[in-house]
Amino acid sequence: MARFIGVVAGEHAAAGLVEDDKLAGPLRLFPEDPAASDVFQGMPMEAVCDRLRDQIRLAAQDLPVAAVGVAFPGIIRHGVVEDSPNLYQAKGYNLKGALSSRLFPAGVPVHISNDADAMAAGIAAMRHETETLIRLWFLGEGIGFGRYPWTEGAWEGGHSVVTLDPKERFCGCGGAGHLEGIMGHRAMRLRFLDLEPEEVFESAKDGDARCEDFVKLWHRALAAATATSIHLEGPGKFFLSGPNARFVRPAMLNLYLQEMVKMTPLLGSAFEIVPASDELAVVGAAVNARRALDGRAGGAGAGRNS
Repeated sequence: MARFIGVVAGEHAAAGLVEDDKLAGPLRLFPEDPAASDVFQGMPMEAVCDRLRDQIRLAAQDLPVAAVGVAFPGIIRHGVVEDSPNLYQAKGYNLKGALSSRLFPAGVPVHISNDADAMAAGIAAMRHETETLIRLWFLGEGIGFGRYPWTEGAWEGGHSVVTLDPKERFCGCGGAGHLEGIMGHRAMRLRFLDLEPEEVFESAKDGDARCEDFVKLWHRALAAATATSIHLEGPGKFFLSGPNARFVRPAMLNLYLQEMVKMTPLLGSAFEIVPASDELAVVGAAVNARRALDGRAGGAGAGRNS
């Protein structure tokens, strides 16, 4: 049975050995303290690659592996990070080439995919739904959109335009009217300079009119972006994950979605909240590497900015 290594890099790094689309060994973390975050913020990419190489070696346990799959935030094409707003130093970096040159034995294929796409692949593998379209909204510092199976495209769903109000300019990319400019954690902090996002949602429960209005806007924005995806690719289940998935009110979200999708063939979508985990992304990164090795996916992925 072929072995693969899955790696995810973002706020920290995690790597694991994957067999038969399941974790087959302990997760290797950098740093080892699970509470540590943003360790790669501002770190030179050469140093980032060195850290990832070390975790890959630990996860491999000196066993031969068929390929290495790496999940990384940003727009990824052919192994190059074309843009990554939350790891700005990665922009334009050939991550595939840099990692390939560091691995031993040489010649082990490296596949780089967007981290939200990897999470979608992880959901498909863990639920034994690898022939099913999986769509995922990751609600965090930014808003990510993951898709499995991977297909060509930018898939920057977090930058879907959900309002024509020119004043809506809180998105980290600088664009107006974006989903991330309403739902992203950073955007919410900019909008409510006197309240943290957690306090906004708590105040809404307590009847604060300003916060109630925003919570409705927050859910309506997600429903609008989801409706756009449904009108482009058809109905189905949408998974919600990430630290801010805890704010979701499913009944409100479903009500707004029903207002926006009316054509009979497009009805029947649903939402499910799934906890984010390193295991999910590690397995998904390995699954995408296996599919690339099998020739069922291209050598690039593109997706979220979170």
